[in-house]
This record gives sequence, structure tokens and C-alpha cells, in this order.
Amino acid sequence: MAASEIKQAATQSYAAERLNHDFGFYLKNSHLLASMQSQWQHIEVFENAQFGRVMRIDDCFMTSERDEFFYHEPMVHLPAIAHPGVRRALVVGGGDGGAAEELLKLPQIERVVLAELDEQVIAVSRKWLADIHHGAFDDPRLEIRIGDARSFLGQTSAGEGERFDQIVLDLTDPFGPATDLYTVEFYESCRRALAPGGVISLHLGSPIHLPKSLARIAASVRTVFPVFRPYLQYVPLYGTLWCMAMASEQTDPALLGTEEVDRRIAERGIGSLQLYNGAMHQALLAQPNFVRDLLAQPAQPIRRGDTLEEVRDPAELPPVVIRAG
Repeated sequence: MAASEIKQAATQSYAAERLNHDFGFYLKNSHLLASMQSQWQHIEVFENAQFGRVMRIDDCFMTSERDEFFYHEPMVHLPAIAHPGVRRALVVGGGDGGAAEELLKLPQIERVVLAELDEQVIAVSRKWLADIHHGAFDDPRLEIRIGDARSFLGQTSAGEGERFDQIVLDLTDPFGPATDLYTVEFYESCRRALAPGGVISLHLGSPIHLPKSLARIAASVRTVFPVFRPYLQYVPLYGTLWCMAMASEQTDPALLGTEEVDRRIAERGIGSLQLYNGAMHQALLAQPNFVRDLLAQPAQPIRRGDTLEEVRDPAELPPVVIRAG
């Protein structure tokens, strides 16, 4: 590389994320659009030539305009297509609006509740990430609840609120206070908030750089739900293979063949899908041997007050230095 090229590269701005002490990746930050510190976290949106507009929260890549469907479509549609017909849904987290937008594609949907702790995530997303939420925040079927989802689910579990056909846990990683949303106790609240036949989806993390934490989250869900189906998807913005899961007391996506999935998509009139179809349904549920082995190993369920030693607050990790050349 010529000296002039090195100098030019050194002056460019990059956003980097450590996935663990030995693994991470970076994106070029072409233009910063928004940066703010809310009551809960630091939020920023910037432009990137590969991904379009990108949101980071506390230095972790959350979503982008051009790859969000890799994450949101499997999280929403695999469990939704297994259900006889989702009419009422709850999204916990998901302040970017991507999961809500996918739920609103379901023609039978009557109501979506978005329970987000940080209203500034919604405000920033509403302004800068229209190609992710596609106006979902203004859809009359969507109700936004700002606050701790544990309180909301506690009321629902106690019989004071409605029941949901589908719950989507679109959460940040399990460190700090967010760890409570990955516990057996929280999943029990979710189970009580589900209507008969209801489905829940969540992310377990990556089997590549956080395998022990993935196994513990999976063990926590299995403690509560008799039907547990993990599924895998590569998410470009996350830089690695990502594991999600669907759980239920009785609804099982593994019972659906390729043709049945495609038939339900067509029959229900679900359009604008960039990833999910009958063949992808089968591919998502397929597990490589190393993941099978990982999930077959004994793991301790997460209880309230526990921590996951493998998951670190990004602020605790050494800074990343990008050297040109």
C-alpha cells in the first residue's frame, strides 16, 4: 500500500465490535447521522456503503437497512407460520420496529404490542430507519408500551392483561440488567401470557463465540416449554452464525414440510419476504453436528440473579485499534 493510501485509510472512521477477546469485526463509518446518550444506553446511527444505515447500541451492532431481514424474518415468520393464525402479538424490545413490521405483514393480525424500555430507541429509529420499520410505528394496529417488560408481563401473567398468540423477544445481549430477560422466571411469565397454542421466539446468541451462554439460555427455555426448536441463520451485520429458537407448549414447526409452509404463506397472503419460504424453513431448523453436540451437553438454567461469565459488557473489553496497511 502506498504512503498516500495508508494516510487516507488512517483518517477514515471505523466502527468496530468485539464479539469476545479473540474475535470481532469492523464497519466503515461513512457518515454519522445520530448519536445520543439516553437514560439507559448510548445510541448511534451511521451510514455504511455495504449495509446502508446502521444502528449501534452501546457499541454493539443492532440492525441495518440492508440485512435486517436475515434476522427479523426468521424470528417472526417461522413461529408465525407454525401457528394456526396469529391475531395478537407482543414484541419485547425491538425498538427499531423491524419485528413489528414483520408481524404486521400477517393479514390476520389484529394487534401488536411493542414493549420497549427505551423510548429514545424508537425515536431514533422512527427518524432514521424508515427502511426497517416501513411506517410500522404509525400503524393503528400497533400499541407502544414504554417501560420494563417484566412488569407488563407480570400483570398479564396474573390474569390482568390479554393473552398473545405470539411473543417475540427481540433483546440486547444478556449482560447487566438484560440478563433477567433470559431467566427461567421470565420465560415462565411469557408462558403464562401466551394463549393456547401460542408461540415464542428469541435469540440464543452465537454457537461460534458464545457457546456456553447459548447452551444455558437453551436450558432455561427447555425448563419452561415442552416444545423447543433452535434454528440457525447467518446474520451479516453480526459477523457470525446466529442461533434463534421457537418454543411452545404444543405448536411444533418441525412438523411442517416444505410444501405445507409454502401453502400457508400463499393461503395467508404473506408478501414481501426476502428470506423465508418452505425450503428455508427446513434449512433453518437443520442443525450441524457441533450444534447438536453443544445442545446435548448438560447446562445450568439461568435463574434470577445469575450472570453469564462468557458474555461481557463491551465497555469491559479492551479497545479495538484498527491499523491501516
